Amino acid sequence: MFTPKFVITNRTNNNLAEIERARGFLEAAELKTEWLSRMQKRALILESHHSTHIEGTELTFEQAEKILSGEKVEGVDADDEMELFNYKQAMDYVSGYVKVEELVTGDIIRDIHKILVEGVRGGSADPGNYRTIQNYIVNSRTREVIYTPPHASEVEKLMDELIDWINSAKDISPIIVAGIAQFQFVHIHPFLDGNGRTARLLCTLILYKTGYDFKKLFSISEYYDKNRKDYYDAIQNVRENNMDMTSWIEYFTDALKSQMVDVKNRGEKIIKKDLIRERVRNLNLNKRQIKILEYLTDNDSITREQYVKMFDISLRTANYDISEIEKLNLIKRAGIGRATNYMLK
Repeated sequence: MFTPKFVITNRTNNNLAEIERARGFLEAAELKTEWLSRMQKRALILESHHSTHIEGTELTFEQAEKILSGEKVEGVDADDEMELFNYKQAMDYVSGYVKVEELVTGDIIRDIHKILVEGVRGGSADPGNYRTIQNYIVNSRTREVIYTPPHASEVEKLMDELIDWINSAKDISPIIVAGIAQFQFVHIHPFLDGNGRTARLLCTLILYKTGYDFKKLFSISEYYDKNRKDYYDAIQNVRENNMDMTSWIEYFTDALKSQMVDVKNRGEKIIKKDLIRERVRNLNLNKRQIKILEYLTDNDSITREQYVKMFDISLRTANYDISEIEKLNLIKRAGIGRATNYMLK
């Protein structure tokens, strides 16, 4: 039986609490369908781009955005483009499968892998089938072998044990289950290629199926890609510490917390903007005044001097605009003299 070794530290507990707060906000918040749709599309592009970028594609986010929006981008590597499309297709598969109340199975994992590597780098390495030969993890710069996965003869047994554990771990937070599953999958390295991408999609599948889809607004691979050394170090640290996953779980929950706090903050800002638009609809405010109220949903405060520069107006006009908004009890001032600034009330 697969029995992961780990301790839930204060750091992990704090991360889980923040993640649950963000989840609660998303479930309770009345977010406009248009905004949700736009942000879900952005999250899908971010996840597809960053997960494939970790594995060596050289597309920029802007190029990925254009490609997945159906635009033709000149001068990009055909394999990079196809890997991006494949990842997006695999994400769609995961999103569709989550509606089915079934267990995680080896067939699902093999299907995800087949979608990912069909027709691209690794596509010749038996897509959708566990490896039958030894593979190695090599330092891309020095070509030094840094990890030798289990022998091919052990792969199916190890994968069966992992899948059994995923489906039976009912008394552990689904977030912890997803993080452990991602690590253990990478550790087994059951396919000749595409293991990192498949592991991250397995993690996503587990989160989605257990009610932690967070309205599909997050991209955990974005955090990994931007902190790539920490990502590899966190994985390697487990192997160097007798397979104790405590530090990996801390890192994994750090990543998810970072993503969810960002999503929560974005959602709060859009709600504030909607409230402000509703509140000022029947007030006699000019365009500058409305714009500055919306500006303050994204920024803590503004000074008179910043207001003057923003609209290229006189200090007298700025004083009048700000004074009128103050009278309506929409903003409040802090500080005195030249240090005076204004914030939403």
